[in-house]
Amino acid sequence: MQKQDGPPSPPRKADRPPSAPAPAPAAPAAEQGTGPAALEDRLLAVRAREGDDDAFSVLVRRHSTPLLALAHHLLGNPTDAEDAVQDAFLSAWRRLPEFRGDATFRTWMYRIVTNRCLNTRRGRTPVVPLETVPEPATRNGRTAPERAAESDAATTALAQALGRLSSGQRACWVLRELHGLHYEEIAQVMRTSEQTVRGRLFRARRALTKEMGPWR
Repeated sequence: MQKQDGPPSPPRKADRPPSAPAPAPAAPAAEQGTGPAALEDRLLAVRAREGDDDAFSVLVRRHSTPLLALAHHLLGNPTDAEDAVQDAFLSAWRRLPEFRGDATFRTWMYRIVTNRCLNTRRGRTPVVPLETVPEPATRNGRTAPERAAESDAATTALAQALGRLSSGQRACWVLRELHGLHYEEIAQVMRTSEQTVRGRLFRARRALTKEMGPWR
């Protein structure tokens, strides 16, 4: 079977991710590198490395949705997120000979996407300053539209608060709180120690708790 010039493209979602992240449950054990899904990914990666385009297509379909969500959480822009994931799969396709299964394919792709997103963020202008965060509405006698407006404002405030975290803190918080990765996995993705991951998470949670206090 002849290998294509590039990897199969991740599906483009008709429905864009939400404008700000919402908490997601932790991934099941099979996706955390301990079950049959991780083993199947490893076998598919081996077949793809040997020239099986269909095997790589399966990997693309399987991991596109969480990777698009990750990129959007880190970049805040659906178009940039799609570009980052496309580039990440292209990079993975070219670097398949380097994949030896020391980490799961999922963790490997999370690392590639995270690195690409962090590099993109480094070239951006500063995020919206704190004083532009909408003021919380009063809580007494709220109508349904007022409650909906407050919820939207709180979501915007959370997105802006995340944007003010350092790149490392934001990435660790997103990987842990929104994608359910274990500390060890996050350390592998970020190429750092678990102790550093825990420290970044502590500082991120403390900052978010302080900034989101008025919305509690």
